[in-house]
Amino acid sequence: MFERLTKAARAVVKGAVGHAERAGAPDVGPEHLLLALLDREDTRGAAVLHRLCPPDRRPALATALADARRRAGLSRADTEALAELGIDVGAIVDRVEEAHGTGALAGGRGRPGRRPFSREAKAVLEKSLRVTLARADREIGDEHLLLALTASGGTVAEALADQGVTYASVDAALGAPAPS
Repeated sequence: MFERLTKAARAVVKGAVGHAERAGAPDVGPEHLLLALLDREDTRGAAVLHRLCPPDRRPALATALADARRRAGLSRADTEALAELGIDVGAIVDRVEEAHGTGALAGGRGRPGRRPFSREAKAVLEKSLRVTLARADREIGDEHLLLALTASGGTVAEALADQGVTYASVDAALGAPAPS
């Protein structure tokens, strides 16, 4: 599959590894793919992402990702489902962080060396291949990674949707001519 990645998509994957390493994450997750995509410029996916989520809205996106990390990656839907069972995730996070420090549920510090891709990140990469094939494209570009991030569910898709970046909006923006 990696042989089908464009230069831009390879740069996103490499950038995601870098983000995971700098964060001390034990593995590369979908949030690292998104952060690496946000770093890109002058590519199809980056242009669409910048158009749909301009720089002034990025702090809210970063906050949503950080909040999800604090909740051990639980989405809002997961948190709401647990609340219906009488489990207050916010209270649990507060108590764990009180005992073990801020970010205790965010995952252990990764060891130096190669970072594996999480199950969720692998699913995004696989989804990007399916998106590419469904669109009858030959190569997996960073735009396909963005589409896959919006379609894969979970906290990253949720944070993007909160900023108006959905599969439908990305798909429409990819079909629209770039603003001049």
